[in-house]
Amino acid sequence: MPVDPAYTRRLLLGHGIGAALLLPPIARAGGQHRVTKPALPLQGQPLIVLDPGHGGKDPGAIGVSGTYEKHVAFAAAGELARQLQSSGRYRVSLTRENDVFIPLEDRVGVAQARGATLFISLHADALLDHTVQGASVYTLAGTASDAQTAALATRENSADRYAGPETSGISPHVADILASLVRHETRAGSADMQQHIVASLGQDVPMLEHPARHAGFAVLKAADIPSVLVEMGFMSNSHDEAALRQGTHRAMIAQAIRRAVDGYFASEGHLTRITG
Repeated sequence: MPVDPAYTRRLLLGHGIGAALLLPPIARAGGQHRVTKPALPLQGQPLIVLDPGHGGKDPGAIGVSGTYEKHVAFAAAGELARQLQSSGRYRVSLTRENDVFIPLEDRVGVAQARGATLFISLHADALLDHTVQGASVYTLAGTASDAQTAALATRENSADRYAGPETSGISPHVADILASLVRHETRAGSADMQQHIVASLGQDVPMLEHPARHAGFAVLKAADIPSVLVEMGFMSNSHDEAALRQGTHRAMIAQAIRRAVDGYFASEGHLTRITG
């Protein structure tokens, strides 16, 4: 459904009063919880870079009862990292390991510099329509699949406004040509990962209508790394927000994504390309 392009997360800031009492436990005490970094498995194993959306001075979406998207994304990424590492099949790295702001370009740079095999960005956005709920998964494209996704990409790409004048946000023109910068192999891998996550999440959590979508997300523009952005739900929906505040629900989402990752690497060709 169409969304007013002028809408930004600032419209929800008024709900942040008393938010400290409503945040998940991981977000209390200034949100400085750190993810414990266990020893990395063998170097030949796939490296999955997880990107907890927003952070620091950028709270992301603020839920109807005051929960910050940045805290939900960080908690979910920590749980997903734990599950992936405990399987013994993967190496895992996070773009941020505490409550700090990282420009979008730097998040992509982290994945590229570390030689990531797969990049998964975790979010929980907000809409003006508070009845919309459910998870969805996005890949990079020059044009958006629908008006709602176009507005979502615009909001996500505007996160760099917090970085100050020295960091310029991505222009609409650049967003339009991002897809042409991504190799065919990378696009195919991203689409495959997207389908695995959509199918796996759909077993456990409510899904947005037509949950596999695409647009010009700046954080997905690495030309050589299959990349997806997972919206775990909408902070503007009371049911989604309440669920995402619960560790059991985030663990369920993490488990579904872990299953999807297993399925992705079990698919013909993915591990061959990595290890061959």
